[in-house]
Amino acid sequence: MHNPDDAYKAMLRKDNLDRIKNKIVVMSGKGGVGKSTVAVNLAYGLLLQGKKVGILDVDLHGPSIATMTGVANTRLQGNEEGRAIPAEVVSNLHVVSIASLTDDQNAALIWRGPMKMGIIKQFLEDIVWPELDYLIIDCPPGTGDEPLSVIQLIDNITGAVIVSTPQEVSLADVRKSIDFANKLDLKVLGIIENMSGFICPKCGEKFDIFKSGGVEKLAKESGIELLGTIPIEKDIVEACDSGKAFIYHFSQSAAGKIFEEIVAKILK
Repeated sequence: MHNPDDAYKAMLRKDNLDRIKNKIVVMSGKGGVGKSTVAVNLAYGLLLQGKKVGILDVDLHGPSIATMTGVANTRLQGNEEGRAIPAEVVSNLHVVSIASLTDDQNAALIWRGPMKMGIIKQFLEDIVWPELDYLIIDCPPGTGDEPLSVIQLIDNITGAVIVSTPQEVSLADVRKSIDFANKLDLKVLGIIENMSGFICPKCGEKFDIFKSGGVEKLAKESGIELLGTIPIEKDIVEACDSGKAFIYHFSQSAAGKIFEEIVAKILK
């Protein structure tokens, strides 16, 4: 039997998504590759180009976006109609994360698939998103409930950006992410190699701590663009932990310039 409430919720979701021009999913096959760092800096980079940007954090069990944008202790506010609106980090940058809905940041969310699907629907239906040029959707690692729910609920996703580190153990999982995207007709905009070597600040020599060249080879084999290779820099860690925009505060660093190049490719 048709549920009128389901139709109403679907209408709210459509109204929200119609106000957003581009939706980009940031994925990784493996955890710990810096996916959320990439998502935040993509968002800030687009903002610096004059775009209206939102970040939707659907990494429900390990949300990082709120901390990286400085809104970990910011509760979602209501509009004049009493509906929730995203947290505004700075003008034209809006964030929604489960971290803004929980009282205890250290509490584990022990949820199965249906509950996770339900909260992602709430993010897209019950929260009123403003008009945006880009919505960056930060997914947890892997090809499970959260990225699948996002793709099922958003039927006009612009594409996916896949993040990896150079070592083979990460690349093996990236191949699964590419296969996931292909099976769901999700366009892959490109791959980013994060932690791509460490440049010694004293001698300038580059050390390939996690090997090198693997992501470039995989990109060529898959016919996918390599968007950029981001080196390890301590300022990235400090910026993320303090809720600062690395791409803004450290734009002249090697990693800052590469992030800017990646953003330029995304804009194209």
